[in-house]
Amino acid sequence: MANHKATLKDVRQSEKRREHNRYYGKTTRNAIRDLLATTDKTAAQAALPKVVAMIDKMAKTNIIHKNKAGNIKSGIVKRVKALA
Repeated sequence: MANHKATLKDVRQSEKRREHNRYYGKTTRNAIRDLLATTDKTAAQAALPKVVAMIDKMAKTNIIHKNKAGNIKSGIVKRVKALA
């Protein structure tokens, strides 16, 4: 590791960003998993807007790619609509 002040600062910043991204990524994955595990259609429909908002925020801040966000949203909406 370099000893330049700017490099040391960049290491600190990237670690901080990494922790932030890991937290939001894991939280969103857990929310998606819980939504897909739900068998009650009304509960799933109630939770869907919150999960979609979480995915959109991750795409907006470049934690995930915007196309991946679209694919995930498409899949979960399809699963929620398929519930009886």
